[in-house]
Amino acid sequence: MKRKAFWNPYLGGVALGLVLLTTFLIMGYGLGSSGAAARLGYTVTYAVAPGLVDQSDYLSHYVGHGINPLDNWLVFLVIGVFLGGLLSAVMAGRNDKAILKGENSTYSNKKRLLFALMGGVLMGIAARFGRGCTSGQALSGGALLSVGSWAFMMALFAGGYLMAPFVKRQWQ
Repeated sequence: MKRKAFWNPYLGGVALGLVLLTTFLIMGYGLGSSGAAARLGYTVTYAVAPGLVDQSDYLSHYVGHGINPLDNWLVFLVIGVFLGGLLSAVMAGRNDKAILKGENSTYSNKKRLLFALMGGVLMGIAARFGRGCTSGQALSGGALLSVGSWAFMMALFAGGYLMAPFVKRQWQ
């Protein structure tokens, strides 16, 4: 199957804005994905160490006797995002099994996957400290004109511009 072109980024941004508006209208909440990952973590923690959860005021709010942390709309949102992304990749002919690296990258596949995992773990930890992931903070919080979310967005862009020269070598 021939690969289809990517969407125009402006059209994609408008579509994302309409999805965000729709979630506010239908669910009463904005978009976010770190809450689903945290809820999965709470479920695993409760399965492994239920006594620890029962003693924690924080965790017992999310999981415990009669409370299922996976019974939350964010969990279903993330499942839908995964399935929608998979369907989109198949329809666009972009579902190759490959590990993406720069053309002149000297990293092995193993090292590339390790860096990707480390980056994902760091993003997950930062999302918990920052009280939300990029989609929750920037999109939903920004749409609500939250000062903290706007400060987060500015720091995110500044950090990205400052780090770009250092990580650019991986893609050249």
